[in-house]
Amino acid sequence: MKTLTPSVIAIVVCSTFISAPSSASSHREAPNISRFPTLDSTDFYVFNSYEQGRGDYVTLIANYIPLQDAYGGPNYFAMDPDATYSIHIDNDGDAVEDITFAFNFNSKLVNNNQGVALTVGPADNQRTVAVPLKNVGAIAAGDNSAVNFSETYTVTKITGPQRTGTTTMLTNNMTSSNEFGKPLDYIGDKSFTSTANYQAYANQFVYDVAIAGCTGMAKVFVGQRKDPFVVNLGKTFDLVNYVPVEGDSAPAAGDGAGFPGGITQSTDNDDLADKNVTAIALEVPKSCLIGEGNGSIGAWTTASLPQARILNPNAKFANNAANGGALTQVSRLGNPLVNELVIGLKDKDSFSTSTPADDGQFIDYVTHPSLPELLNILFKDAVNSTLGTNIETLAPTNFPRTDLVTAFLTGFAGVNQLATVTPSEMLRLNTAIAATPQNEQSAFGVAGDDLAGFPNGRRPGDDVVDIALRVVMGRLCYPIPVNGTDTDLGLCASSDASVGNVPFTDGAPVDATMMDNAFPYLATPLAGSK
Repeated sequence: MKTLTPSVIAIVVCSTFISAPSSASSHREAPNISRFPTLDSTDFYVFNSYEQGRGDYVTLIANYIPLQDAYGGPNYFAMDPDATYSIHIDNDGDAVEDITFAFNFNSKLVNNNQGVALTVGPADNQRTVAVPLKNVGAIAAGDNSAVNFSETYTVTKITGPQRTGTTTMLTNNMTSSNEFGKPLDYIGDKSFTSTANYQAYANQFVYDVAIAGCTGMAKVFVGQRKDPFVVNLGKTFDLVNYVPVEGDSAPAAGDGAGFPGGITQSTDNDDLADKNVTAIALEVPKSCLIGEGNGSIGAWTTASLPQARILNPNAKFANNAANGGALTQVSRLGNPLVNELVIGLKDKDSFSTSTPADDGQFIDYVTHPSLPELLNILFKDAVNSTLGTNIETLAPTNFPRTDLVTAFLTGFAGVNQLATVTPSEMLRLNTAIAATPQNEQSAFGVAGDDLAGFPNGRRPGDDVVDIALRVVMGRLCYPIPVNGTDTDLGLCASSDASVGNVPFTDGAPVDATMMDNAFPYLATPLAGSK
């Protein structure tokens, strides 16, 4: 990497004033989906499993319901029983799903939806009254007697397009049924005694799953987890209330030898450190996903509702609305940050309801992105005046932005590109590239000389905020390390990106060791009460 000069650093500091606010992952990323938090996909991960002995598997994790405060009782964070949550896989490159795993949920109370009731009052004036809580006592692994509310779900595999393909139900190998259970959220340590006890309780809901026509047993888990995404959210949206360039000579070096006043890595910078999410996690043998393609797959997650909802004016627990009409997609997520960083505000809702096959309508947002140009309009004159320079533009100058087209729409040849190339937005994973063990992973993925990481799929420990900031400002115009050798991707030239080789960061660190090293990988959720 080039030595940073004061002029380059000053430009970088100014340049992120506009680009950084878009780096909030997919928590409330579009106007309409912010009205449907139970259907809001926060993050999506697809990676070759790195749990020991699971190298022939792919893990897919779709997180929903953003910004969960652990203390969010008394109802906490149930999934929407009227919605369908889907994980889609394209294995031939035509931007149409070849396999979909569709999750549908059901909520119920004990005693035929009447719930736990207590006898209240003296003998001559007693009433049987339902309790207001989801549990009425301590809960432990193997003992659900105090549970008042529960959720179950089914998983349907659809071969072919989701609306017209062939459907088969996944089988719970433990019960030989099609029904799976979801653990209660981590209400607190009086309800679950301790974090260890909650872990043991939640582990009961990791199921071995039989998939028709698939050799090898899959796994599934749906439940609350600690939000794995990290971001310096509050200060970023406060007009970037920090200097967004690494302040140490290297991340976490603690020497202050980087840019004077630059932000340094600290977990205190993670505003999601106290948040949970709800994860839909599925681990499937690679051979069941790749079809007849080249071993690379594309994937994305969606959530959908019936088109019409009529509210019951006399709502009951099991009858609060009537739903009808065609299933209508309201949420979509593949690569992180696309709907925040790339798509214009007027089209964010359109992107949420669109399919990869129709992504040509958004092509101008990728080939001619507005954020670098907005940055240039707002800050070029101020930078030139301050430095006494005559810099023509701060934004990358390669048009069309083939570097962004490759990163977001086609994948990289020889890394994660499918056999047929149809420009479309999705995560792309080469299943033939072996997983990197947890303690050897680079948080910068491919740019950190780790071909098993983002954008070759995405792992929970990949620092996609810092990666995305650098890519949009031209990092791919400079050589990146591949197997220890700097490699020019040939997408653009260093002269096209005046600030493309600078360590942008929001100061919120993430790496694989912050997660578990086995399915479902995401850490135990935070307790609502200690």
